[in-house]
Amino acid sequence: MPQIDYFFSTFSPFTYLAGDELERIAERHGAEVTYRPLDIVALFARTGGTTPAERHPNRQAYRMQELERGAKKRGVPMKLRPAYFPTNPAPSSYAVIAAQAAGGGDVGALVRGFLRAVWEEDRDIADDAVVREVLGAAGFDPGLADRGLLAGAEAYGRNLEEAVERGVFGAPFYIVAETDQRFWGHDRLDDLDRHLAGKL
Repeated sequence: MPQIDYFFSTFSPFTYLAGDELERIAERHGAEVTYRPLDIVALFARTGGTTPAERHPNRQAYRMQELERGAKKRGVPMKLRPAYFPTNPAPSSYAVIAAQAAGGGDVGALVRGFLRAVWEEDRDIADDAVVREVLGAAGFDPGLADRGLLAGAEAYGRNLEEAVERGVFGAPFYIVAETDQRFWGHDRLDDLDRHLAGKL
């Protein structure tokens, strides 16, 4: 069974644009996905990137056009200037880590729920009530928001270290464990699909 390690940020707009395509690809190829939320700001600092606010105005303007085009191409609503961006992604990331460990729900739906909260619904994913609601909507015990915080923090830190070691520098980022083939960006999911099919 192919293993896909999925490195992402729960407030990344490009991760939002990926939708559920990864899960559909994984189902098609019988692949298992391991969700690895990480601190994208720290990742940028470690790998030569900069946050959007620190980029040259030309890059900022292009990013906004890319987001608008991406949303139109995918047919999804998207607030280009959401009320709670940036925010603290740690609480939602810890929830994803705890949910994946606990089982019983849909981790992909949980990740997408947090991303929708930011980019569609103008909700703050650092707010405990939002975290609980999104957990419940994805079929998990909302109480996971209160449990395993230390373990979540430790796993969150390990995800960052592993990401740097394995060549990750942005989000979303997909690595096929067996081949070490790396795919950066929602617009590389077709390549991931072809790779798993043995065509790339």
